[in-house]
Amino acid sequence: MSTKNIMIVGVGGQGTLLASRILGNAVISEGYDVKVSEVHGMSQRGGSVVTYVKFGEKVYSPVVDKGEADIILAFELLEAYRALPYLKKGGKMIINNQKIDPMPVITGVAEYPENIAEKISAECDATVTDALELAKQAGNTKAVNVVLIGVMAKNTQIPYDVWVKTIKETVPEKFLEANLKAFDLGYGA
Repeated sequence: MSTKNIMIVGVGGQGTLLASRILGNAVISEGYDVKVSEVHGMSQRGGSVVTYVKFGEKVYSPVVDKGEADIILAFELLEAYRALPYLKKGGKMIINNQKIDPMPVITGVAEYPENIAEKISAECDATVTDALELAKQAGNTKAVNVVLIGVMAKNTQIPYDVWVKTIKETVPEKFLEANLKAFDLGYGA
């Protein structure tokens, strides 16, 4: 198997790090070598967060360069747009349609770009979903990350049962029920 490169992008507080742990643990349980690298901007203040997850028979570096990502899991529209140059030709982008204003927009220095989802969809294979709404249906708005993991899981060769087992082993007990519902809603989206 060739190495698979996945980028997870979002803003601080969206659960990108938990998503990378779930993904990493799922592929480890399938016997792959995995490398994970987390790049934090001003994540505690709502800044960009990027996580690289690479897996295959043998992986030497966790970094994903421009044009190398097989899948980009984007938790926010503008972060998806910023990550687009990292997607390889024929890659897949899974996008939460949520908008979170960055500081320049909040302070009035800039405007949030229009029609981001349409622009991205015109350039690549993109699945845009309302992960926040699905997380609400699951009972926890913080479960957007696991909704998106569910959408992505449907596009992998890792069996459904492995994902569920991994979520049970990774997510704290008090959040488990909502996260399992969120995963199923994403998987079925």
